[in-house]
Amino acid sequence: MRHPSIGVAILTMGNRPAELTELLESVDRQDTPAARIVVVGNGAPLPPLPEGVTGVELPENLGVTGGRNAAIARLREFGDVDVVVDLDDDGLLIDTDVFSRLVKLYEQDEHLGVVSFRIADERGRTARRHVPRLRASDPMRGGYVTTFLGGGHGLSMRMLSETGDWPEAFFYAHEETDLAWRALDHGWKILYEPELVLRHPWTSPTRHAVFHRMVARNRVWLAKRHLPALLVPLYLGTWTLLTLARTRSASGLRAWFGGFVEGVRTPCPPRRPMRWSTVWRMTRLGRPPII
Repeated sequence: MRHPSIGVAILTMGNRPAELTELLESVDRQDTPAARIVVVGNGAPLPPLPEGVTGVELPENLGVTGGRNAAIARLREFGDVDVVVDLDDDGLLIDTDVFSRLVKLYEQDEHLGVVSFRIADERGRTARRHVPRLRASDPMRGGYVTTFLGGGHGLSMRMLSETGDWPEAFFYAHEETDLAWRALDHGWKILYEPELVLRHPWTSPTRHAVFHRMVARNRVWLAKRHLPALLVPLYLGTWTLLTLARTRSASGLRAWFGGFVEGVRTPCPPRRPMRWSTVWRMTRLGRPPII
């Protein structure tokens, strides 16, 4: 039986060449080598790349979703990749056995669709928002979850052939949850494995007003696209209350409500509500799709 092969996809905006080089070196140090490595310049020219690394330059920034889809399309052309590993260009694989462990996980379970890495900074800290479940105080507690982390993860190419790729209209924000909900509705599993670590600088996405707008707009799109009609107002009402309780910035709240209205008024990608059996499955996993 052939072991699952790894394809690595990295997005760059062309403004972190030193970090990209360091990341590629950490990929090269893996004791299970990647079959293919693709770096996508998302609306930016690429720096010189090492031999064996494929570069794809997009004429404009297509966002996280469009850039990752371009990488997946290129990996499909090779035809020899079973698992795509998405990595942030300013991340770093600090262990050399990440791909070996990942391959073993996929070998052990043919229904495993997504493996979510743990994101940690230089001091080993994992931000609460980087733990893909409720009760996030212990980032070292792994297990099956209902969403995953965008900065570092593995995706089954077989799963993507069933679910479809990233939702390009989202650009960024909640794109992982959109893909995760589709995966769960198709019967795939999502595993958070904290022993697989991507080191990443500690940042706060809320420092940008556009973050609040995109989060709100895409939250509405997510609900309109995937939830049974009965759950849409429950889900959006819960998140409105949470946003009011958590957001301390008046400008952030204005941007959030502007994005919310935009999400309500604009069409989302095609609506395909999940089955009620998927709602129940998510509930048993500890996160019903109302929060």
